[in-house]
Amino acid sequence: MTPAPETSAAPSGAAGASRRATSRPRPRHRIALVVIATAQLMVMLDLTIVNIALPSIRRELHFSTTNLTWVVDAYVLVFGGLLLLGGRAGDLFGRRRMFAVGIAAFAGASLAGGMATDQPWLIATRAVQGVGAAIVSPTALSLVVTTFGEGPERNRAMAVYAGMSAAGGALGLLLGGILVDAASWRWVLFVNVPIGIAVLALTPVSLPAGRGPSIRSHRLDVPGALSISAGMALLVYGLVSAPTDGWSSARTDLAFAVAAVLLGVFVAIERSAKEPLVPLGFLRHRNRAAGYGVMLLLGAAMLSLVFFLTQYLQDVLHYSPILAGVAYLPIPVTVAGTSVAVSQLVRRLGVRRFLVLGPVLVALGLLWVSGVDATSSYAAVFGPLVLVGLGMGLSFVPLTLNAVSSVEGHESGLASALLNTSQQVGGSLGLATLVTVAATATRDQYEHALRALRTAGATLGAPRLHALAVAASVHGYQTAFRSSAAGAAVAFVVAVVLLRPTASRRAAPAAEPAADPAADPAADPAALTAEHD
Repeated sequence: MTPAPETSAAPSGAAGASRRATSRPRPRHRIALVVIATAQLMVMLDLTIVNIALPSIRRELHFSTTNLTWVVDAYVLVFGGLLLLGGRAGDLFGRRRMFAVGIAAFAGASLAGGMATDQPWLIATRAVQGVGAAIVSPTALSLVVTTFGEGPERNRAMAVYAGMSAAGGALGLLLGGILVDAASWRWVLFVNVPIGIAVLALTPVSLPAGRGPSIRSHRLDVPGALSISAGMALLVYGLVSAPTDGWSSARTDLAFAVAAVLLGVFVAIERSAKEPLVPLGFLRHRNRAAGYGVMLLLGAAMLSLVFFLTQYLQDVLHYSPILAGVAYLPIPVTVAGTSVAVSQLVRRLGVRRFLVLGPVLVALGLLWVSGVDATSSYAAVFGPLVLVGLGMGLSFVPLTLNAVSSVEGHESGLASALLNTSQQVGGSLGLATLVTVAATATRDQYEHALRALRTAGATLGAPRLHALAVAASVHGYQTAFRSSAAGAAVAFVVAVVLLRPTASRRAAPAAEPAADPAADPAADPAALTAEHD
């Protein structure tokens, strides 16, 4: 690995000038940030952009309602299952090289998917997109760490990266609606092709080569990679299939059982491996483990909000796909603005305060939106979205810094992959659980209302039954939002109980004026997030 130029020691006579220079991003670094941020945005967009196109895909390729879920699940399943392998491959074989491989796979699969003429073709290309995303996402974060020097420059880069990650899902809903209405469902996949070509063209001239260690001296832990990837994939499969197959179905039980066996095999392999994929001591770092827990819970809250609110806007309030996408704009706007502000403040305040306040705002926003009903206006949605966006914006930059600032350079891919894995697994687990919760609440509410009307001798015509179904669906959404708020509240508890102020922060004199981060290591975000075990 080639270290970032900013981290090189300057001669003492030029130290002040060197430190001042590193606080401003160089022109090449601006291009590098654009390339990395664009790649991350493309990957995160694909988590939601296809959702808007699902009705058109179902009609043209003749999917059943059950099979249609695999258009989304094939991507999420492979993405979540291979993130660890993708991040570690970047550490060992060169981050720029693997970044380019991932982008090429993602763009090529998008082109093939847009040309699909049958169901297996489309599902297979979505899975290959997941492979590309699993390489690109952790490698992109590692490139931020190795390209930008510690201090304000890296903080700004982290703000952009985190903003793209957080906003990508919401922007995907807007862009998907526009593309489906203006062209066809195929363009939600074709749109990745020109973006991928542009990123590939700029990669060699903007990103550091970062040669990986030699294969002979550093080998990829293939048995560990296979067991953890297969175990994670089966775990995600069980989570996403449980709402349709049932939590006690043979298929779901088998997926969870085999996943448990494979994860146990992974632990056994890592204990004996000379160069393990995930050193078992890696998660013993208290602040890092707490950050992963917070990300898991916030990932569940965010994906569940988008899933249920999209249905509420379109099925209950009768928004068009484009209008439903526009409705989400408060989230990317507030996330982006808050992330920039946090990147300026985290050096002085550390990460813990933001990771305590962020989940609180997310929980309050979800609790607020749980008050919507069948006659609510957009005003009842706008406020909660702003609050959730603020909470997410306060959380993502500190979570990213917390994950990568306390690791060695050769483990940055592992750290970022675990952060992304926490988000994807959290989203899958939370959504699978809350879909079951919402469906149960909807069914119980509908049956209760139906019994009450029959007891009263009321006439049960089609309009009344439709009104009952809508009211029951809204009740299910409300229950899901409240349950999701409880998950965000747990994230707050995890942050309060497990995250500790760092030794450097506690030792800093309270009245001492803020120092130049390049001159004072204690003022650097890496020092603020590093935990001395």
